[in-house]
Amino acid sequence: MTRAAVLPALGTPLRVQDIEIPAPGPAQVRVRLAAAGVCHSDLSLSDGTLRQPVPAVLGHEGSGTVTAVGDGVTGIAPGDAVVLNWAPSCGGCHYCGLGEPWLCAKSGDAAALPYATLADGGELYPGLGTAAFAEETVVPAHAALPLPDGVPLTDGALLGCAVLTGYGAVHHSARVRPGESVAVFGIGGVGLAVLQAARLAGAGTIVAVDVSPAKEELARAAGATDFVLSGDGTGDGGPAKRIRALTGGHGADVAIECVGRADTIRTAWSTTRRGGRTTVVGIGGKDQQVTFSALELFYFGRTLSGCVYGNSDPARDLPVLAEHIRAGRLDPSALVTERIGLDDIPAAFDAMLAGRGGRALVVF
Repeated sequence: MTRAAVLPALGTPLRVQDIEIPAPGPAQVRVRLAAAGVCHSDLSLSDGTLRQPVPAVLGHEGSGTVTAVGDGVTGIAPGDAVVLNWAPSCGGCHYCGLGEPWLCAKSGDAAALPYATLADGGELYPGLGTAAFAEETVVPAHAALPLPDGVPLTDGALLGCAVLTGYGAVHHSARVRPGESVAVFGIGGVGLAVLQAARLAGAGTIVAVDVSPAKEELARAAGATDFVLSGDGTGDGGPAKRIRALTGGHGADVAIECVGRADTIRTAWSTTRRGGRTTVVGIGGKDQQVTFSALELFYFGRTLSGCVYGNSDPARDLPVLAEHIRAGRLDPSALVTERIGLDDIPAAFDAMLAGRGGRALVVF
């Protein structure tokens, strides 16, 4: 038996309880978790914004140590430190063939299959295929990536989502160039990672935007040169006007939205200079409709793009991130504003809803 935070049904509180995890089957590995980040995507899974069968164990940003491997597993062995990959690519679908593994058509297959049982024998599903809110989990072998040397095991959890997504949003999606101005909307775990990555990219003016004035110190420590309070978040043009004033009256070369709300996306778009680039990282619901006029699309010549998992290839990017971490250019631990236990995850969900803090990290 192992302890886990279980989502019994969509929209219900998580319950910490004992579950039964089987031995790994063919092409699977069992991992003892060291740490798991509490991400807004977990909240989106719990309320049905993202599709997830229930009951389920959520948590997708995790790191740990392999304790057992199933038949046919090569290249990984018990005792190895790993980072969980919630979107493992198959290598054979249309999108993988295009060199876009972050869009893999089969990356979500594991989430749709039961992986463990409740105490009463009922089937249990793994959130995003990883189920990191538990002392142990079983995942497909290709969803457990070797933790690069020199990265602490607990920090490694953040490489599985926040750091990889933030770095990728800057370097792969928005393609920030040295000297460009960048506005970052939403200073949670991913937003803080975006700020670090923008600084790493050599951006000039880096403006952090959030509803909470308490985020300013965190934002500046991560690389922000300026901080703008977005007020009530109604998208009334206030933040865009202030950001234009900080960028020579033109607007930001790049705006990166990490919230996933229609009004914030619209404000990020309005903040972007003519000919600039707006990248949306945040995950919003299907009812969040963003509107543009045909004339403004023509006149402003801006580029609006979505960003899935930072448009990253973890196998390629993790060694690069590790080198930056070893050199002191990136600091995953600086994203963490609270270290908690399993029982504290519901409170961490409440904090995210209230817009407080950066990344809460479950440490086992």
